[in-house]
Amino acid sequence: MGQGSDNWPELDFTSWRETASTLQLWTQIVGKIRLALTPWVNHSWQVPLYVTSRGLGTSPIPWGTEIFEIEFDFLAHRLNLQTSLGEQRSLPLKSQTVADFHRAVIDLLRQLHITVQIHEMPNEISDAIRFPDDRTHSAYDAAAAHRFWRALVQADRVLKIFRSAFLGKVSPVHFFWGSFDLAVTRFSGRRAPLHPGGVPNLPDAVAREAYSHEVSSAGFWPGNDLFPKPAFYSYAYPEPDGFADSAVSPGTYYDRNLHEFILPYDAVRSADDPDALLLDFLFSTYESAAVRASWDRAALECGIGKPGRVRAI
Repeated sequence: MGQGSDNWPELDFTSWRETASTLQLWTQIVGKIRLALTPWVNHSWQVPLYVTSRGLGTSPIPWGTEIFEIEFDFLAHRLNLQTSLGEQRSLPLKSQTVADFHRAVIDLLRQLHITVQIHEMPNEISDAIRFPDDRTHSAYDAAAAHRFWRALVQADRVLKIFRSAFLGKVSPVHFFWGSFDLAVTRFSGRRAPLHPGGVPNLPDAVAREAYSHEVSSAGFWPGNDLFPKPAFYSYAYPEPDGFADSAVSPGTYYDRNLHEFILPYDAVRSADDPDALLLDFLFSTYESAAVRASWDRAALECGIGKPGRVRAI
C-alpha cells in the first residue's frame, strides 16, 4: 500500500451502497433549497455544495436582506443551519427515511421563518421517488459517510491545485448533488453544439445551458449502481476526434460506455505518491482534449499557483 493510503481512505462502494443512495437524496434536498433561493448562475454554478472542514456545505444562501448556510457535518454527524442573524439549528444525521429527513429539514427552516418551496422530485436518478413519499431509502452508516468525506477532502485539495494552472474560464471545484460527484471544468471560450439532453429527471434546458460552451471536465465520484467503483474521471464536450485513443497517465483507461477516461480511486490510494498520479491524470487527459480540439493553449494555460506568490505576467 502506498504512502498516501492513510490519508486516502478505503471506499468500497458495495459496502456502503445503501448509505450512498440515501445520502445523495439528502444532499439533493439541501441543494434544492439553495437552488430555489439563489439567482441562476452560468452552468448551474449556483446550486452545488462545497467541501468544508467538517463535511459538505451550501455556502451563503440569500434570504431577504440576510443569508443562511446549511452544512452536512460528517464529524459530529449533524445537519447544521445558521443565519447571519446569529440563529442556529441542527438535527442528527442518522438512519431515517428520505421522507422523514425532508420533513425535518423543512421544519428546521420554518423555525427560523425561512419559507421555501423546492421541486420534490430527485434529479438525475432513474425510478425516482418524490422526497415526501420516499420511505425506501433510509440507511446512514456514519463511519462510511466519514470515509466518503475524507476522500472528498483529498480529491478537492488536488483538484484545486489543477484548477490553479488555467488562465481561462474555469469553474470552482464543487460538488454536484444531482450526479453526486466533485467536479472542475475548464472552458476553451468557444460555443459548443446543442447538447442532446436526455439525462434522467433533468430538464433538457438545464443540460443544454450547462454544456453551452466547449469544455474539458474532470472530477471524482464514489460509484453508483451502473459503475460500482469509486473513480476519477475526465471527459470533453464535444469529444474531439482521437480523444478516446490518447496516450494518457498510467493506470488510466477510456470507458466507451461512459465516454470518459477513468482512473480508479484505488490506484490513486495505493500509489506511492497519490497527488502526483492524480495530477498526471488530470493534466494528461486535459491536454489530450485541448490538443485535439485545437484550444488556444498559450492564452489559456499557466503554471500551478504557489501560495503567497503573485503570478508572473
